This record gives sequence, structure tokens and C-alpha cells, in this order.
Amino acid sequence: MADHLHEIRTYYEDTDAGGIVYHASYLRWAERARTEALRALNLPHAEMTSRHDAFLVVKRIEVEYATPARLDDLVTVRTRIRRVSAILDLDQDVMLEGKILAALKVRLVCVGAATMRPRAIPEPWRSVLRARIAAPEMDA
Repeated sequence: MADHLHEIRTYYEDTDAGGIVYHASYLRWAERARTEALRALNLPHAEMTSRHDAFLVVKRIEVEYATPARLDDLVTVRTRIRRVSAILDLDQDVMLEGKILAALKVRLVCVGAATMRPRAIPEPWRSVLRARIAAPEMDA
């Protein structure tokens, strides 16, 4: 799969008193990028809910912060699909000029809207996502 890239400008509301991006802002940015990645695949969240009474929720996120973003930076969130089964595993990197600022490992699960219980990712989401799984990276 080609990585999905989503640019986000860092605003004052994203930063702390020192002009450094607050840690929770990275989570918001990753959420926006995941939504846009699905939209780019013609798999909008709203359609999953209206057609299948289901939606994706975050089960787990692991974040490793490397270097802070700052006020007015134009960051890019790169989203890669790693695994699709009953769950959806993604890697998301927040980058500035190609340098990784924060690396996120995200696990999503599909749940029924009425029950909030896990269920299979519906078609065509499952097939489209599986077809775009990123190849494993080789260590240099």
C-alpha cells in the first residue's frame, strides 16, 4: 500500500505555554489522519455506521515521542496499514520535513453501534483494507 499522507498545521491551541505541541495533540492529529485515510479509500466512517450499524474504535495506542513539534509547523501524518483481521493495526508517524517526531502504533476494533461489542469488520472495508496492507520493513 502506498502510505496515506495528511498534512496538519500546528496552531496555538495545539501547544503548551512554551510553544511546544502538547502530547494529546498528536492523538487528535492521528485520528484526523485515520479518518482521511479511510475517506481516500472511499470507506468513510459515516457509511460504515449507516450501512452496517458499526464503527471503528481505538482499543490501544502506543506513542513514542522523539522530537517536539512547535507552533506553526506543518506536520505530516503518515498512516500505514499493518494488519486486518478482527482488528485493524496501523502505524502512524507524525513527521516534520521527513523526520519522525512521534511514532504511533494503533489498534482499532470494529464494534456494533447498538451493543458496543466487537464484531467483524464489514465488507467492503475488510477486503479493501487487506489489499492495502504495507509490506514489512526490513532492518538496514
